[in-house]
Amino acid sequence: MHTAGDEDLYLQQAVVFIEDAIQYRSINHRVDTNSLRLYRWYYSRLWQWGLDLTIAVLLMLAFIERPSSFSYTSDPRFRPPPWEPPYGLTEGIEIVCLVIFAIDFATKSYLIGWEEFQKRKWLMVYTLAVSASVIDWALMLCMYCDQNLRVRRLIRPFFLLQNSTLMKKTLKCIKRTLPEIASVILLLALHLCLFTMIGMLLFAKGEKPKQNGEWEAYFRDLPTSLSSLLVLLTTANNPDVMIPAYSLNRGYSIFFILFSGFGSYFLMNLLTAIVYNQFRGYLLMSVQASILRRRLGVRAAFEVMSCQGRGQDATHSEENVERVRVDASLQVMARVQMKSYYRQAIIKRVQQLSDGFIQWEAFRRLFDELDKDRIKQHPPKPEYNSSLLQRLQLVFSHYYVTVVGNAVALTNVMCICVLQITIFATYRLPFPKWNPALRGLMSLWEMVRLVNILILVRFLRIIPNIKLMALIASTLVDLVKNLRAFAGILVVVFYVFAVLGIWLFQGAITAPRQMSMKNITVECGSYEQLGYWPNNFDDFASSLVLLYNVMLVNNWQVFMDAYTRYTTEWSKVYFVSWWLTSSVMWVNLFVALILENFIHKWDRSVMYSVADVERTGYETTVQLMFREQIQEPTEEELVTQLHQHPHLHLS
Repeated sequence: MHTAGDEDLYLQQAVVFIEDAIQYRSINHRVDTNSLRLYRWYYSRLWQWGLDLTIAVLLMLAFIERPSSFSYTSDPRFRPPPWEPPYGLTEGIEIVCLVIFAIDFATKSYLIGWEEFQKRKWLMVYTLAVSASVIDWALMLCMYCDQNLRVRRLIRPFFLLQNSTLMKKTLKCIKRTLPEIASVILLLALHLCLFTMIGMLLFAKGEKPKQNGEWEAYFRDLPTSLSSLLVLLTTANNPDVMIPAYSLNRGYSIFFILFSGFGSYFLMNLLTAIVYNQFRGYLLMSVQASILRRRLGVRAAFEVMSCQGRGQDATHSEENVERVRVDASLQVMARVQMKSYYRQAIIKRVQQLSDGFIQWEAFRRLFDELDKDRIKQHPPKPEYNSSLLQRLQLVFSHYYVTVVGNAVALTNVMCICVLQITIFATYRLPFPKWNPALRGLMSLWEMVRLVNILILVRFLRIIPNIKLMALIASTLVDLVKNLRAFAGILVVVFYVFAVLGIWLFQGAITAPRQMSMKNITVECGSYEQLGYWPNNFDDFASSLVLLYNVMLVNNWQVFMDAYTRYTTEWSKVYFVSWWLTSSVMWVNLFVALILENFIHKWDRSVMYSVADVERTGYETTVQLMFREQIQEPTEEELVTQLHQHPHLHLS
């Protein structure tokens, strides 16, 4: 017979195991009373939100540290001396963050134990990252904060990665997809090299200087030829690179059409298809592992609750051992931290069981509610006793009233457009300056503009009334939810490349004084002629903007050419690496996720009638997208892994 303390321990273990199942966490942690309290505190909202805030503060320090981004412009021609933090401010904030991280990994290491710690590579690297950051911080203090090369700034994004399970899984999927991506990139490299060699032979220097325009501008040497065709592969300098040769002979266009047609349209789209196919397969494997964790957590909760039942009633027969009491299940569900609508659905199903006990199969099916779509329904219409209000409700809820409202919204938008085109363009009305002392909070003209903006936003009310538009809009909303892991990885990549850019190119481009700009002759389309001075690596914020501009591949060759001229040819390696990482890899992964979300959303929409689609909405998660392809773990797999638990010893 178990004591009261043992019974409470079994309930606590069941609560924690179910919470692990809900959050797809591993159950391989300590399960004694004190450790369970510490475990629940560690995964509480307060500590997790505090940890997220600490990571955000640590990452935001890059905007304050030298070189500081606190100036109203990044243009070196007009930029005033930026605000610099006082000595010790950023260093003090940073050491507080590092201490919190040290407490975090120490607590997590204790909870899982030494045996499990040796299996967690991320946790081991976490320990090394905190240690290396503290050592670098101490060395910087010894140099009186005059250290330009801060290695720990490259380590900071790691804390964002390791704190997100979904980001770690996504990164693992990307890692496994890299061989297929590398094979296509290698094919692109061979394609680029082949056409580079042909281009250098085709556009060799001739005896007539007037016919050497193509050679002089784009095929002068091997690095220039490679970079010219690489930029053409991104269509950024099309058709500029072709014009000198095309003006001499129209037959030269065949070379450029074959290069860009095969490379940009065939190989790049092939890369998208391969990334989508491979990434989808590896993401399915990750979801499969998550489902195994959920089923294992539910099974562990059932086992400890059955132990509790065994202790309370030692006389029941062997056939009744594998079951749990209904009242114990209700106690556990009341203490589990989960969303209220899931809790209500599970408790409702438990209360429907009348025999007082729950067998394993019935217990497992209780938590199928967690895998279901949450159907969002509009609240019911209010009921009125007054006949007048009932008639008004019937009239204004009619479909034609909605049509009239949409027509009025469309008319308002058209009127605003006509007003902008005619009155503003013709008469060029002056824009009064805002002066709160004279006109209050807003002037009449500013109020009119604000109302027009609200009217334009109100026009979005037509989206739910068009089925396909509503489907696409809901897909975008779900995409934002499922894109958090990709966005986090993109933040990490931006952060690392921005820090590297500051190390390599800070102050490399110095803008001439405003007075001497008139006497400088610059090439058309160059960095200087286009006035790209604000795009530089002089501080962290401007580095992020420059990397974003390069990621869009519009005129990205201008930045690469400028830093090549001001530094060395090796700077091309940095920009090409950024283009491959951001535009090729991340954009293709983003397209793959969009396709998967839309396909799943479309398949789900055909299961509902038009009226149901208009009345209800359903959430799409990564787990729901692959639910039909997931294989349920067998009973043997669950029992085997459960008995391998390092801290839970079941009879």
